[in-house]
Amino acid sequence: MGDASLFIKDVKIFTETETINNGSVMLENGKITKIYAEGEKPASYPSRFKIIDGKGLNLIPGFIDGHIHGANGADVMDATEAALDTMASVLPAEGTTSFLATTITQSPENIKKALQNVAHYKNKPAQAEIIGVHLEGPFIEKSKKGAQPLEYILEPDTAIFDEWQQLSGNMIKTITMAPEHDPDGKFIGYLADKGINVSAGHTSANFADIKKAVSQGVSQLTHLCNAMAGIHHRDIGVVGAAFQLERLRAELIADGIHVSPEMLEIIYRNVGSERLILITDAMRAKCMQPGDYELGGQPVRVSEDRAVLEDGTLAGSILKMYQGAQQMLQLSEVTIRDVVEMAAANPAKQINVYDRKGSIAVGKDADVLLVDDKLQIRQTICRGAIAYEGGN
Repeated sequence: MGDASLFIKDVKIFTETETINNGSVMLENGKITKIYAEGEKPASYPSRFKIIDGKGLNLIPGFIDGHIHGANGADVMDATEAALDTMASVLPAEGTTSFLATTITQSPENIKKALQNVAHYKNKPAQAEIIGVHLEGPFIEKSKKGAQPLEYILEPDTAIFDEWQQLSGNMIKTITMAPEHDPDGKFIGYLADKGINVSAGHTSANFADIKKAVSQGVSQLTHLCNAMAGIHHRDIGVVGAAFQLERLRAELIADGIHVSPEMLEIIYRNVGSERLILITDAMRAKCMQPGDYELGGQPVRVSEDRAVLEDGTLAGSILKMYQGAQQMLQLSEVTIRDVVEMAAANPAKQINVYDRKGSIAVGKDADVLLVDDKLQIRQTICRGAIAYEGGN
């Protein structure tokens, strides 16, 4: 956790319930141990501590990326400790303090290797923490495969899921699947009963299908607008379901490419900060130079702002979390507190880790960010240890 405790003083603190101007926080043994109002000071200090001056800055909870495949040349499907280390060490620079290692539709052997690798992985100090797995596919709709390899798509199967969950060390927290392939809801209900966050995505479902799936246990939509039916005036589709169904939270890739800035505005006005979850869906080329890469065994061409397959299909993103947060902050009604909800609190609540992640509160993990008013990251602290310092 790092030997020294951290005392962050004279900072604007966005706690769960209030905003404290010129407050201070004490971080000890990887936890938030005390929050001080303006003018308050500790009666005593730990034996070893470092003071961080937060004057003119904001203290917000660390971002949680619930959907990320890779970064800086590494991918979850590489199934190596080095790949996960690479991701965990580079993500604090974008404000991400914890994440779900996300798999892709691939051969069962490759998926198993990736899951076993996560099961055996040990989180390290001063790095982003892997808090679970997002199993994206292979139980998806072929016509909406996006960048998921067609030949490995499977029908929903509880026996396969159980085997994979065991191999992962019970780390699978979220699954993306096409609910129309489970019309009786047995697969969805089975997973929901086990506390899995079932997310509809890569799906050809219509609004009625999603409404039924929600009643069976679906509680999330994967990368809203992408690989799903948009709004039509005779069937409002999956996107319309996000607008209409209060029980759904929705992932959003806020890069202005997967979803246009105008659509981001429409989504925000209709869904709101309490039900949106910011993600990157980033692949291994994030943090790298433009060029040729791969995703799920497929060639990907990466330019300055996007990643595409040979046929032009978007292949994940190269988005950084703070960039998505900044994109949302530019919308007319969005505040820093709204961004905190979308990038920290909601993802934590959705996978049931809000008791220790996703907000600034005494007793929670000391995953915090020092940011300016434009959400430029000045410092990232992961479980009480400084993981990143500087500007972007």
